[in-house]
Formats: sequence, structure tokens, C-alpha cells
Amino acid sequence: MNQKKLYRAIERVASEKFNSENDLFDSVLSEIINNENFEISGGRVWKLVPEENAYTICLQKGNVATIDDDFRLKIEETPILDYITHERTILADETNEVLRAKGIFRYSASGFGRKIKTDEKRYYEYLLALNSSLIDENLRDTLNVVATVLTSKINERKLSVSRKNLIEDIDKAKQLQRSILPEHEYEFHNYNVFGVTIPAKDLGGDFYDYLQSGDEERLGIVVGDAASKGIAAAAEAMYISGAIRMASTFNIKISYLMKRINQLVNKIFSDDKFATMFYGEISNDNRGLFLYANAGHNPPMFVRKSSMEITYLMPTGPLIGPAPASKFETDSLNFRPGDVLVIFSDGIVEAANKDFDFYEEARLEEVIKRSIDKTPKEIVYAILDDVLKFSAENSQYQDDKTLVVIKRKDE
Repeated sequence: MNQKKLYRAIERVASEKFNSENDLFDSVLSEIINNENFEISGGRVWKLVPEENAYTICLQKGNVATIDDDFRLKIEETPILDYITHERTILADETNEVLRAKGIFRYSASGFGRKIKTDEKRYYEYLLALNSSLIDENLRDTLNVVATVLTSKINERKLSVSRKNLIEDIDKAKQLQRSILPEHEYEFHNYNVFGVTIPAKDLGGDFYDYLQSGDEERLGIVVGDAASKGIAAAAEAMYISGAIRMASTFNIKISYLMKRINQLVNKIFSDDKFATMFYGEISNDNRGLFLYANAGHNPPMFVRKSSMEITYLMPTGPLIGPAPASKFETDSLNFRPGDVLVIFSDGIVEAANKDFDFYEEARLEEVIKRSIDKTPKEIVYAILDDVLKFSAENSQYQDDKTLVVIKRKDE
């Protein structure tokens, strides 16, 4: 038998859509039995039941002696199964008395599917046994080809299911991540706020939030960036965001809030996980008092409209997560009418163009100055538009982009 021709014939049948693995096996066995070129009169498929340490019949087809469904081929009583584990396909004399009573004195068998650990050893998930008038090396080759195709198709089915489940899980995670983000636009006393986050992939590690105190006199604004990527970063970001929301309801001081969040992240996540975070509070204070702490985050830019002077709000403490005993200080500034604060993640200033040049802070400063008379929403979109024009499309250096702009209203 031409093995390539055999492979193509079996692969063609196995490539159809089936509702179950048993339907797949049934179709392949039918093709083998009904094709006169294969010289196969019947066959069986056995399935490993790990908890019973035995194989059970899952399919019998063609001219074969029927074996009862409750019959078990016990691994401990069938040493030849160890040879199948190593050799995959065997031709052997039957020793099991029950099977010999069925007229099975010589058989061929091949393992396929994944290997499952049972009784401290690994055995094939399925066994394929074929009946033929001539049990020889040609039959061994036929079994090897059929087992290879079936293993391939089982793996494809499992990957397809896993991929579908993964896509569904990612979609749910995206919905969950969107649900914890606040509305972009927010008005609070004498301030207008606008924020947006754009993940580089389906899920991102950036987050922002607006946290209003119970007395409605203060509004907490947080921007964070979990250092890892993808689902792991999204999980860390959602955890930190949720923890801050909960902690902010207790009206605790900013330095203590940062300390508690740091301890939680250090306790929950592995040592290679950390985040940067900026937290600030605006209030109904007429002097425009703004209290803040910066845990290793990109220094936000504060623009004094009257002089167009830009001040960077430098870190007041280390990264969130690496060390449980880290301390965080609080700093302050005063908003005057028209002043603007731009909080951003590194996906803004580290966006790269086709020459691998970074966007950097100087370019961001110019856009902010040109947009100083605009609303926070317009400033955000002006920055994003300039970043996107600068950066190369589909560049591997792109990261999540988050912007929050706070502006005190002109009087």
C-alpha cells in the first residue's frame, strides 16, 4: 500500500466536521473497512479510563467479534500496553482469555491521541485495533498512518475548542475591563476632567479611574500601568483598580492608601509583577489645592496657563509591588483658573516611528501648550492625533496609551 495515498485518503475523511471524536473514529474506520485497497475487515477503538486503570470499548466496526461494553482491558494484566507506549504499534499474539474466547488469537494495535498518566506511567488515550487476514508489516504501516492522522485531528479539535474558549474568555475580560473604567468625561466643582485608555492589544495593563469621596468634597484621580503584558497585565490592573476603589471609600490619607495598595500587590502577585501609579485629589478648595503621590509613574505635566511654564510631578515613592515596606510621600500644588494637568502612561512618550525614534516628552509639551485653551477632551484628542501621526503603524514598540487631563475652569 502506498503510504502517502493511504494518508491522503484517511486525512480527507478525517478533515470533515464531526460532532464528537467517536463520530470521527467511526467515519475513519468505515473508510478503512470499505476500501478494498486496505484489506481490513473490521476494527475496534479502545479508550483509556484513568480512574479504572483500564481501557474500555468505545467503538466496534465491521467483521469483528462483539466485546461487551462492560469489559475492561486492565493495564496491570496487559504488559503489552507498555510496549505500545514506547513503540506505538505492535503485532502480537493475544493472551487475554476473554478475548481468545472471542476468537482473537493474533492482533494488531496502535496507540493514538495524547498520553495520559495512570499508575505512574503514561499510556495512549486511545488504542486502535484492526482485523485483517494478514497481520504483517504492511498492516503495521497502515496502523501507524491511521494513528498519526487520528492524533492530528484530535489535537486540531482540542485546539479549536481551546481557541474558541480563549476567545470567549478574552471577550469577557475585555467587557469586564471596560466595565470598570469610568465615563471619559467628568465635571467636578471648578474642574473638567477627561480620560481615555487605548490598549495595544485586546487587553491592556493601563487603567484610570475617578473616585469621589462620600462627602463629595474631593475627587480622587488615579492612573496606573501594570508592567506585564496581555491577560496577566489586565488582571493586575483590574485588581489594583478595584483595591483603590475600595480603599478610597475609607477617606484615608493618600500616603497610607499608597502604602496599603503596595502591600496588597506585593502579597497577591509574584515577585516579577509591579505597577506604576499616580494618584491625586482635587477638591472644592478655592485655592485649587491638589494633593498627589507618584509611585514611579511617568511624571505628569502641570501647565501654568499664565506663564506657560511646565512643571513635572516627579515620583514621591517607588514602584507598586516589589517591596512590602516601601514608603510613599505626598506632595501638592495649586490650580489656578485655566491651568492644566496631563497624566499619561509610557505608551504616549515611548510611541516609536519607523526609524525607531520615540515620541518623548518634548513633543508632548508642545502639543499641550498649543492646546492650552481647549477643553480636556480636545486636549486628549490633540495629543492622541499627534502621537498616532508620529508613530509607525503596527510597530512592535507600541504600548498601551492612557491619558487623563484635568483643567480648572476659567473664571
